[in-house]
Amino acid sequence: MYSLSELVARLGGELRGDGTIRVGRVATLDAAEEGDLAFLANPRYAAKLPGCRASAVILHPDAAERSTLPCIVTPNPYVYYARVAQLFNPPRKAPAGIHRSAVVECTVPESVSVGPCASIGEGAQIGEGVVVSAGVRIGRDCVIGDGTVLHPNVTIYDGCVIGRDCILHSGVIVGADGFGFARESDGSWVKIPQVGRVVIGNDVEIGANTTIDRGALEDTVIGDGVKLDNLIQIAHNVRIGEHTIMAGCAGVAGSAVIGKRCMIGGQAGISGHLEVADDVVVSAWTLVPKSLRKPGVYTGTLPVQAHADWVNNFSHLRHLDTMARRIRELEKKIEQDKT
Repeated sequence: MYSLSELVARLGGELRGDGTIRVGRVATLDAAEEGDLAFLANPRYAAKLPGCRASAVILHPDAAERSTLPCIVTPNPYVYYARVAQLFNPPRKAPAGIHRSAVVECTVPESVSVGPCASIGEGAQIGEGVVVSAGVRIGRDCVIGDGTVLHPNVTIYDGCVIGRDCILHSGVIVGADGFGFARESDGSWVKIPQVGRVVIGNDVEIGANTTIDRGALEDTVIGDGVKLDNLIQIAHNVRIGEHTIMAGCAGVAGSAVIGKRCMIGGQAGISGHLEVADDVVVSAWTLVPKSLRKPGVYTGTLPVQAHADWVNNFSHLRHLDTMARRIRELEKKIEQDKT
C-alpha cells in the first residue's frame, strides 16, 4: 500500500487532506471501500461523490470542492488513475533463462526469458530483458528491442523489426505475406512475392490475434507509441503514425497512410492507397473510402432502428436521385417564374 503523500511524490498532483492515509487499490466511485482510491474522470458521475466510501479520491480541479474525502487534484484524473493502477499492479517478471524445450539458433543476452517450446531463428538480434513466452516463433534475422514482451504463440516472420518496450499479445502475427496477386487473362491468379518487412517502433502494444502483413516491396511501418486492439488487420505497405490508437476489428487496406495521434473506432474500415491526416478521429463502424486531409471527427454510420423502419427509410433512399432532379427542376421553374 502507498500513502497519498507517497503517490503525490511519485506521480505529481496536489494533495488535499491527510497525506498519511494509505491506499492499495483503485476502484470506481460505486465499488470503492475503505483502503481504496477512487477517481472521477467524467463530470457526469459527480453526483456519486457524496456516497463514495473510498479512503480518498482523484479529482479534477473543477470538482475538488465537491468531496469531503482526502483527494489528489490533477488536470487529468483518468491518466492519473492509469499511473496509479500501474503502480499497484506491476507486471510479473519472467525468470531469465532458456527453457530446455526451446530452440534458440542465435546468441541471446542472459537477461532474456525464453519459454517452453519457443523458437528463435538464426541471425536474430534479441535485446536485453526480452520475454519470449511459450510457443513464440521468432524468424531468422529478426530484431527485437530491449524490454519487449511477446506473449504465448506470437509469430514474427523472418526479417521483421520490433522496437523496445513493446507488448505483443497472444496470437499476434507479424510479417505474414500481404494479399498481393496479379490476374491472368483466364481469371487465374499469380502470387506477387512480398519482399518487404514489418518495422514496428518503440512502446507499441498489439492486441490478441491482430495481424500485420509485410510489405510487397517497401516496409509496413508502425510508429512509436501506437496501440492496436484485438483482431485488427493491417495490410501490406500500410504506415501508421506515432501514438495512433485503433479499436478492435478495424481493418486497414494496403498502402494506406494513417497520420499521428489518430483514433480509429472499432470495426472501422480504411480503404487502400489513401491518406489520413494527423489528429483524425474515425467513429466506430465507419468506412473511409477516400483520403481525410484535415483533422477532425468523421462518422459514416446509421443508428440501429426497427427493421420495418429501416426498410421504409431505405425505400426512400433508392429515389434520392430522382427527388434531387425534381427539386432542381422546381427551383429552375421558380427562378423562371420570377423573371
